Amino acid sequence: QVQLVESGGGLVQAGGSLRLSCLASGGIFSAYAMNWYRQAPGKQRELVAGVTSDIRINYVDSVKGRFTISRDNAKNTVYLQMNSLKDEDTAVYYCNALDRRSRTYWGQGIQVTVSS
Repeated sequence: QVQLVESGGGLVQAGGSLRLSCLASGGIFSAYAMNWYRQAPGKQRELVAGVTSDIRINYVDSVKGRFTISRDNAKNTVYLQMNSLKDEDTAVYYCNALDRRSRTYWGQGIQVTVSS
């Protein structure tokens, strides 16, 4: 069973930065596609950024140029560097793993609050 634990969230002023981390255990991390999702109050969960096992990366348009996803397979960790944060980035952020059998795993979520 894969377990995902997020860290690095919190309260930040608009224009500031945060780095989220997601530590994976219980599986073969290097084989997974890793994603960050977010869900704001009253809104659907959306895919923010993803990185595949062969380092193909994608972002939702609203974060392009501000967020950077990366992975360190030696540390079983995926990161989301968030710069130039805006009010609309406020949400619960979830780490997600997708294995080669299309099984999906979720972290418990971590709050990011951007204050203006």
